[in-house]
Amino acid sequence: MPGIRLDSVSKVFDGRHLAVDGVSLDIARGECMVLLGPSGCGKTTLLRMIAGLEVPTEGTLWFGRTEITDLPPKERGVALVFQNGALYPHRTARENILFPLRMAAEDAAEADAKVTGVANILGIDETLDRFPKTLSGGERQRVAIGRALVRKPRVFLMDEPLSNLDATMRTELRQEIGAMVRDLDVTTVYVTHDQVEALTLADRIAIMRNGRIEDVGTSEQIFHDPATAFTAGFLGVPRINLMSATVRVTDHHRVSLDFGNQSISLPPIDRRSLILVDHDGERVIVGARSHAFTTAASGEANQLTGALRALEFHGSEWMAFVQADIELINPDLVGRTTRTTTPEHGGGRSRHANAAARGSGLSTLIPGVRQVQDKLLRRRRPHPSTPHPTTASHRRADLVIELNDARGLRPGTKVHLTVDTERLHIFDESGHRIDRITR
Repeated sequence: MPGIRLDSVSKVFDGRHLAVDGVSLDIARGECMVLLGPSGCGKTTLLRMIAGLEVPTEGTLWFGRTEITDLPPKERGVALVFQNGALYPHRTARENILFPLRMAAEDAAEADAKVTGVANILGIDETLDRFPKTLSGGERQRVAIGRALVRKPRVFLMDEPLSNLDATMRTELRQEIGAMVRDLDVTTVYVTHDQVEALTLADRIAIMRNGRIEDVGTSEQIFHDPATAFTAGFLGVPRINLMSATVRVTDHHRVSLDFGNQSISLPPIDRRSLILVDHDGERVIVGARSHAFTTAASGEANQLTGALRALEFHGSEWMAFVQADIELINPDLVGRTTRTTTPEHGGGRSRHANAAARGSGLSTLIPGVRQVQDKLLRRRRPHPSTPHPTTASHRRADLVIELNDARGLRPGTKVHLTVDTERLHIFDESGHRIDRITR
């Protein structure tokens, strides 16, 4: 099976709607790459371009050393599993799985053996002679996966295959898919908006937002070491606390983070102190997950103080909601651009029309082509920073704190929170880490 490479891939629909914006991504042979992001971020469009169901407006796609940008879907050797399974209702499970082998005119005995083998792997051998309407949602999705796998594809693509299942079935099938993908060692691209699926299935995760990739890394990397405030806010339950702060630098070059009525100090040898020492008075965003705080006695170093507003028991821990009079920031709005569109022109143009226009000067003869090209060039940047970010909305809200023991705590009581500065993530106002990271 080949690896996959996307080189500055963009997709514009109808010449107006920019769905994917200059995405470059390398997926290794046999790797399970999860495209994770909110609805409308472009992840399904990107998957469909890999499958050949959509033609890129700009950029190229490669399987290994072979460019497949212009290759028809049937010649790419990909298998695609959809959200709803898309089974033939008048065919049994066995016939659904057999269908692609029959279309390829494969020997009947060999095809039957392959179906049996795939059914055993997926645990659906006892349902092969039943029709889809008699199967559970999980069984139907297993049949759809079996139909995709039976051809031994070069690349396996899955578009939110578990979203229509209940929680128990989703957990069970997620575990089976993870084990199956690793056992078969096939290059896999999996699209989801569910962070649990992403964190448990992926070898690496690509976080998408507004048609671009925000961050790429292993599950541990992007959770514990996020590159942007959006990534930090998208992953984790409860959501990370993103606090608005101002950098204060003393005459002795000590750096503190001022939250208004209270502040915390960074150690002098902390590399973020060395970065921020020249940025006195600038605004930053300080991210702290719920486990970065511990309750302590009054007077200890690096404390935040607030009133306990509510307690929730979650089984193995308590969640405390503390009103500390600190401005919290919505991660969904940090650094977000206002999506613009090109003027309406008579339908969308393919990358071939754009390339022809560039090469022969036909952009003056084809309405709208030059506008689309100029738009893509203006928006393409190596870093996901944006020229016109919207201002993040600030709101008064509660810090969410994870506690192992809530004895002695009651709503309305004053609490003192010690902050572990090593667990803080500090972002600039556009949402990028001040200590830029590389994967």
